[in-house]
Amino acid sequence: MVAITEFQKIGVGLMGFGLFFLLFGVLLYFDSVLLAFGNVLFLTGLAFITGFRRTAHFFFQRHKFRGSFFFLGGVSLVLFRWPIIGMLAECYGFVLLFRSFFPVALSFVLTAFNLPFLNYWFPSSTSMV
Repeated sequence: MVAITEFQKIGVGLMGFGLFFLLFGVLLYFDSVLLAFGNVLFLTGLAFITGFRRTAHFFFQRHKFRGSFFFLGGVSLVLFRWPIIGMLAECYGFVLLFRSFFPVALSFVLTAFNLPFLNYWFPSSTSMV
């Protein structure tokens, strides 16, 4: 079993609060203060969970430069009170950063939950590789 450190527990809490503030900021018509606070908490929580070095390594890989540029640029735009354009840039950067993870997540959902209408539209093999 994997031991979870206190920093990782704090990171999970920070990410949870960050997602809450992001959702609340979007629900309140893109309130820039809530979105900025949510972004800062989310990125801080990510650094607490994975470690600062691994977080920096993830964002600053050569093949993920465009996604990191849009994601971190969107965070900067939200901090400079351009919330709608910033959130659009963040979403685009998020898709670029995690596009290799989406098929794995979809395969997991299809194998974990036997949903016939999803299995019809997205046939998957039984292996996760």
